[in-house]
Amino acid sequence: MSNILRLIGIGAALTISAVLVAGTVYEATARRITAREFPPPGKLAEIGGRRIHIDCHGSGRPTVILEAGADTSGSALWYPVIQTVSATTRVCAYDRAGLMWSDPGPLPRDGEAIIVDLQKTLEVTNERGPYVMVGASLGGPLVMLYTKRHPTAVAGVVLVDSAHPDQIKRLEAASGIEDDPAPLLFRVIAALSWTGLPRLLLPTPELPELPDHVSAAVAAYQTPSLQSALDEAVAMPATFQQAGTFRDLGNRPLAVLSHGKKWGDYNKSQQESAGMSEDQFERRESAWAAMQDEEAAWSQDSTHQTLRDSSHVVQLERPDAVISAINDVVAKVRRVSSEASD
Repeated sequence: MSNILRLIGIGAALTISAVLVAGTVYEATARRITAREFPPPGKLAEIGGRRIHIDCHGSGRPTVILEAGADTSGSALWYPVIQTVSATTRVCAYDRAGLMWSDPGPLPRDGEAIIVDLQKTLEVTNERGPYVMVGASLGGPLVMLYTKRHPTAVAGVVLVDSAHPDQIKRLEAASGIEDDPAPLLFRVIAALSWTGLPRLLLPTPELPELPDHVSAAVAAYQTPSLQSALDEAVAMPATFQQAGTFRDLGNRPLAVLSHGKKWGDYNKSQQESAGMSEDQFERRESAWAAMQDEEAAWSQDSTHQTLRDSSHVVQLERPDAVISAINDVVAKVRRVSSEASD
């Protein structure tokens, strides 16, 4: 009997090994095909032996820098915004280390490391300020931290449903649910990315707001970007702590956009996937709204708009509002610059 069990164990181990080898080959092949079929739309900037992808369009000053949220999609989600803003001024979106077309970077992937990469990328590609920094979700704290480190380069800021430095503890207190940026399931999926399983099992991102070729690129690069997205999530508390030391933009023009969808605006499936009751949702939303109000007070020259028909990914659901906010801040920066030169 022991021999039979031993043989069964050996057979199981060999089967698992064969599956892992096949999965690894499948994933490696898929990544080569992805690189061939979806080349970077912008430039690959060499920074210390690594490449960071940056995609710039248009001309004029100030230059708008788009900082994405915590996601594997990187610069791609800004596509609708870039197409319009580039008609009136210079605009750049980029992929943080390890996301989409950018090479991974050293750990930790906290805010300080991220803005060092951004600054090096802007220098290598000869992009010059003044900048209007636009941050969505996690991009908000990153924009604030960049402004702290490079105050003379930043002339205006747009926060798009921005994360708040205190949000982890405040959202937990409001809803009674742990607000973990890097839950166990995320860690497991990222750890298995080399096996090909996430590519087979994860749902394809549904992005009807984007052209087919952009949506296809996001889907193709989802698995290779998982580990770096996790690294950013693990470092998120540190990023919030770093960014939380700077909450005063002075008289720089600031536009804050906040999502405003209510519980009843989501379908039943979306409500169930939220993992909370309606009461918990409403308490969490009230806490989020209060933090958005606080962000709007970070400048002496600010506007704040709550978008009743948008959830968190405002740049896809209401790109017109994001474009309008950017254009307003750009116009204010130009007016100040013109008055200073008179």
